[in-house]
Amino acid sequence: MTHDRPTSPMYEQPAGGDPLDAAVREAARHLLERQRPDGHWVFELEADATIPAEYVMLRHFFGHRDPLREARIGRYLRRVQREQRPNAEGGWPLFHGGPLDISCSVKAYLALRLIGDAADAPHMRAARDAILAAGGAERCNVFTRAALALYGIIPWRAVPVMPPEIMLLPRWFPFHISKIAYWARTVLVPLTVVMERRPRALNPTGVTVDELFRTPPEQVREWPGGAHQAEPWSSLFKGLDAALHRARAIFPRSHRARAEAACERFVTERLNGEDGLGAIYPAMANAVLMYHCLGVADDDPRMRTAWGAIEKLVEDRAEESYVQPCLSPVWDTALVSHALMEAGGPPALQAAGRGLRWLLGREITDLAGDWAWQRPGLRPGGWAFQYANPHYPDVDDTAVVVLAMDRYRHAAAETEAGMDGAIARATEWTLGMQSRGGGWGAFDADNTFHYLNHIPFADHGALLDPPTADVSGRCLAMLAQLGRGEEPAARAAIDYLLREQEADGSWYGRWGVNYVYGTWSALTALNAAGLPHDHPAMRRAVQWLLERQNEDGGWGEDGMSYPARGGTRPDGLEHAPSSASQTAWAMLALMAAGEAEHEAVQRGAEWLVERQRPDGDWPEEDYTGTGFPRVFYLRYHGYRRIFPLWALARLRNLRASNTRQVAFGL
Repeated sequence: MTHDRPTSPMYEQPAGGDPLDAAVREAARHLLERQRPDGHWVFELEADATIPAEYVMLRHFFGHRDPLREARIGRYLRRVQREQRPNAEGGWPLFHGGPLDISCSVKAYLALRLIGDAADAPHMRAARDAILAAGGAERCNVFTRAALALYGIIPWRAVPVMPPEIMLLPRWFPFHISKIAYWARTVLVPLTVVMERRPRALNPTGVTVDELFRTPPEQVREWPGGAHQAEPWSSLFKGLDAALHRARAIFPRSHRARAEAACERFVTERLNGEDGLGAIYPAMANAVLMYHCLGVADDDPRMRTAWGAIEKLVEDRAEESYVQPCLSPVWDTALVSHALMEAGGPPALQAAGRGLRWLLGREITDLAGDWAWQRPGLRPGGWAFQYANPHYPDVDDTAVVVLAMDRYRHAAAETEAGMDGAIARATEWTLGMQSRGGGWGAFDADNTFHYLNHIPFADHGALLDPPTADVSGRCLAMLAQLGRGEEPAARAAIDYLLREQEADGSWYGRWGVNYVYGTWSALTALNAAGLPHDHPAMRRAVQWLLERQNEDGGWGEDGMSYPARGGTRPDGLEHAPSSASQTAWAMLALMAAGEAEHEAVQRGAEWLVERQRPDGDWPEEDYTGTGFPRVFYLRYHGYRRIFPLWALARLRNLRASNTRQVAFGL
């Protein structure tokens, strides 16, 4: 069952002096002015200090110095050190206002030393003191230790062994490459060659960071292990890692050569032109290092292509530069199209149509990517997150694009043959990617080999891509909006979401921070699928959202709300300062649950209207996107522009249509 669509106010530009109308008009204008000539939108995607620091380290590894760019990155690193931990001394966090993260701080400190900052400079002394107080650089994660080993700062025994021979394992083996997530796959495959070859960075200035260690690296007896240390897994995998360290030298050379050749084939097949391996920075950087280890010349097309993809991620602004972890044009364009269609009016609808036609050209139909390892025979049809990433479309982007295209063809009241075919193909692919139990992961189906998060290499706890409530909510919303809400796949998805609801009424947000995001994703989907507003799950979620509203009328949540890896949910989640995107998510969720007239929604709208900038934008320094919970967070510069418009326009439209029901799946 799906709800009736709102009538014409959804698409008519209102006039008058109402503050809500004015906010919608200005926010829509702001987005319209930022559409690219070919129809798409793309906004900055900012992570923590790790990525720009790694970029500096990579360039120095090869002796490729660019003093002007380094100076710009140095200014960025020093500024975020000052501004992202305003009430603390030294170090770098993973998100604005967050606690110090040792691994991020060590990389940023090393990058600044390579740039030329003196160890006794005040900001460097403050960072050093903060790192030492938190346990010292010996507490760094695996990826940071691998980077330090490349510079000879720590011994390679500090890094868990992950031999290239994993590429020769049969599919049934417990650690076949198909059993880990796409991002881990693209990062790990080239890294296995690097960790085996153990190259040494060019470091003519002899920069070191010995001062960051409480125990000299050569004297550290036991380095940190995996994310989950429960027995018997901990002892088993630590013993295996120790055995692999001892056995490195006796691996047959013929097997090693075959394994490295398999790694090279894997990477080169997925090199992906200027968009890069996996279209994510860590995989691109490891590809460059792997080619170097294998003796590939600097002027080889593979090496030039790999470097070109990395440089495409550098973002120059004002007097600073930083490096984006990836680019987000498909996601941004689809979300902007939704917001503009909610805002309504011919210019907005026309712009959304141009954006969606641009997306048609990004549909992946001719390549069965890595997802086919789990779903052989399923026809491809969907979208990736980035400009191009054909081996790795994801069902989250695909569902949001389908929702927008379906919405547009109804709004435009005309046949869009290209969109009709794309919707049909993408729906077939999405249905085929549903996991057992009714949910969806982002990139793979049934990627639930949880024992892998116990291996020492997986101290980030992010090797897997299991089904999640937020992605599953988008897929359910898509099916419901397409009139397929009564089909078995949709019913299974409803059951999955109801099982995933937390005891307090919220839902966990895997790809956005956190329970506000997950609850928005679930409630809008369940509403679209016809779950009554008086259903107990709806009522518990509404109550949770009402209790989480800040005194100023907005909603906010930060990365500390994520449970510890392998642990339980934090007690008494602290209220974080209100943010524009999270306030919008909470409003959309409450409206989906039939609470458009609730005082909390009105207060949220007032919070947004009062804080809108004259240019139609909203201020937001918060990191409300999630790469990996507790490990890697994202600041989508588009979120503060997109979601407040969406929420305010939906509130206006529901009032105008005199209905308490939200029509569309999102």
